[in-house]
Amino acid sequence: MAEKKKAKEFELILKTLPHKPGVYQYYDDKGEIIYVGKAKNLKKRVSSYFSKENQGYGKVFWMVKRIADIRIIVVDTEQDAFLLENNLIKKYLPRYNIQLKDDKTFPWICIKNEPFPRVFPTRNVIKDGSQYFGPYASGKLMHTLLDLIKQLYPLRNCNLNLTEANIRNKKFKVCLEYHLGNCKGPCQEFQTKEEYDQTILQIREIIKGNLNSVAQQLKTMMYAYAEKLEFEKAHIVKEKLDLLEKYQSKSTVVNPNISNIDIFSIISDAQFAYVNFLKVVNGSIIQGHTVEIKKILDETDDELFSLAILNMRERFSSNATEILVPFLPEDKIPGVTFLVPQRGDKKKLLELSERNVKYYQLDKDKQRELVDPERHSKRILATMQSDLRLPHPPVQIECFDNSNIQGDQAVAAMVVFTDAKPDKKEYRHYNIKTVEGPNDFASMEEVIHRRYKRLLDEEKPLPQLIVVDGGKGQLSSAVKSLEELGLRGKISIIGIAKKLEEIYFPGDSIPMYLDKKSETLRIIQQLRDEAHRFGITHHRKKREKETIKSVLTEIPGIGYETAQKLLWKFKSVKSIQKADLQAIAEVIGKARAKVVVEFFKEQK
Repeated sequence: MAEKKKAKEFELILKTLPHKPGVYQYYDDKGEIIYVGKAKNLKKRVSSYFSKENQGYGKVFWMVKRIADIRIIVVDTEQDAFLLENNLIKKYLPRYNIQLKDDKTFPWICIKNEPFPRVFPTRNVIKDGSQYFGPYASGKLMHTLLDLIKQLYPLRNCNLNLTEANIRNKKFKVCLEYHLGNCKGPCQEFQTKEEYDQTILQIREIIKGNLNSVAQQLKTMMYAYAEKLEFEKAHIVKEKLDLLEKYQSKSTVVNPNISNIDIFSIISDAQFAYVNFLKVVNGSIIQGHTVEIKKILDETDDELFSLAILNMRERFSSNATEILVPFLPEDKIPGVTFLVPQRGDKKKLLELSERNVKYYQLDKDKQRELVDPERHSKRILATMQSDLRLPHPPVQIECFDNSNIQGDQAVAAMVVFTDAKPDKKEYRHYNIKTVEGPNDFASMEEVIHRRYKRLLDEEKPLPQLIVVDGGKGQLSSAVKSLEELGLRGKISIIGIAKKLEEIYFPGDSIPMYLDKKSETLRIIQQLRDEAHRFGITHHRKKREKETIKSVLTEIPGIGYETAQKLLWKFKSVKSIQKADLQAIAEVIGKARAKVVVEFFKEQK
């Protein structure tokens, strides 16, 4: 009702919205922006918030209740809408938009804008003309890089103002760093500005990840010194070259031909999404970072992925024109090509990113479980509720399976999962009483009726979800029993067909296909397999008992336990018939053995 009233209030606005790409902004009664969204078609997208689908429940329902005004910005293309949405979200931080935040400031490497530039780490980016490289998600990687630079190139680390005039007027003297070999003394003109600037150029290339070009320059220098017979200088350059190659070998090298690409992957559950970013330059991974995104309005993976890619590329100053992804995002970035690799080194890079994001999710889940031990099961139940469109989390799930072999000894099994874990004390077996012959549909109808009539008679709590092992036929039979008991709509029920793992809902002939890797499907498969195992075990025991009763217990003086001993030893009645007196006597004694042997002689 609230949405209908809202739709009536905004009827004029909704009618006049253009069928154009753009950005829409929702305001509350205080005039504050509570949500910013993009659209290919503003009219269709904004109108969808006031449709029947969003009435009465869900996170969108509560946001819509707060909308007091709607404003739009029309743009030329979908890409413009995507970029504008991102800028507005960062500027206004609306309550119902997701925010990509980190609890720390990432470090950068700074090449200072000054004569004889210093190279140092910093967390404060100052717009003074200095060059900043990064940010680095791993401080260890950054310091390893700085250590390499320090070993390769002696640089000054003092903060003296080394202008040409100051140096010419001999205002400075070399310090201890010069005597230790960590600086070449530009303050006293022991090192020229040209030589120092050439060093800075090589350092820039190393920081950018272009180690191959620096290595080539060093090789050229080494050969030049060798040709001039300056072997000591050539040896010093060779040591630098060895150091550079040693550093490069420690990097994650993929393929030297793969240069300047980004890799992104995503994994999500009901509450959070996780996005991993890797940057590759000249075949080496030089950056890696994973962010956690808390869902606010049940955003899709595509929405979260696009936003994360844009924000992380801005944060890490990436200008790569090729991005490897597990699926093509709907939103594009101008001048950038998205690629879903199918094989080769690029496919391996994507798999590496996917492993990283999976490990990050597992690590976060473990941390949360230490704080809240029940969180794991709560998360799975929330995921199942979302995936299966259930009104409540399925705290108790009951799964049914029929077992019969060529129509013989029909039985059924029920297993129970509580908080997504097997609750074995609640498992039940059922012998089919009213059905003759192999009729799975009728057997399912009988078992469901017996189970829930009993729960109603004993006034016991009902499960939130029933899972039926089978397709539309078994599900319809189960639903028929629930209708007879007045429970239709009070308990959610689904069927799972084995062949393609199809999920069926009552009254819907089109099945749902869950992601093969989803936790929801894994739990349903576990329920189905456990019910099948439990039912088959019972069925075998029953058949074995019936076999013992039907043949061996007809022998005068031979009871059930004695017959069971014989079967355990000889495996079948046929083998007992062929056994001699001595072999049978070793199992059940001589007197009973004689009775058994005489019985089978008479039978012949």
